[in-house]
Amino acid sequence: MPKLTRAFYRNPNTPEIARQILGKYLCTRIDGILTTGKIVETEAYQAPADKASHAYGDRRTARTEVMFWDGGTAYVYLCYGIHHLFNVVTGKKDQAHAVLIRGLEPAEGITDMLLRRNMQKLEKRISAGPGTLSQALGIHKNMTGLDLTAPAGPIWLEDRGVKINAEDIIASPRVGIDYAEEWIETPWRFRIKGNKYCSPAK
Repeated sequence: MPKLTRAFYRNPNTPEIARQILGKYLCTRIDGILTTGKIVETEAYQAPADKASHAYGDRRTARTEVMFWDGGTAYVYLCYGIHHLFNVVTGKKDQAHAVLIRGLEPAEGITDMLLRRNMQKLEKRISAGPGTLSQALGIHKNMTGLDLTAPAGPIWLEDRGVKINAEDIIASPRVGIDYAEEWIETPWRFRIKGNKYCSPAK
């Protein structure tokens, strides 16, 4: 299946990319183990104006520097010292835009996902949330900075021809950004309507 290209990721309209990524497949191959899933929930973050973005005001730190790289780069950070959250850097170099992947419908490698999540059977909690989906796919913060468009690599996104109609996308405020002042209610969280692998609604 074709990987998403650099041109796709360089779109400067981050909310548009966050919608377009719905239905695409997030894939990892770690120690020879392939795991994949359909992306069903995303959030857009668009510096420098967006107060919810780690790079608000073009803030450059050791963690956020990757956000200023070219679109198509992986940005993985540790949340609460526990959860590895996977983001796709978008836009052109130095724009610091990103899309957080929040929900995933398992496709391939489910047995290995269950092992990583210490689960016995397939339930929505396996990948309904950004931390759990990263654990299921073996995504770790040491993947931050990787090129998602590289010919060979442990992590990438694929287009498998799934089309999500506009009327089947729910737009709502993002999660856990109470510090973002007037940006709190910006409807930049996107979900596929009725998909059980979306994380809980606000």
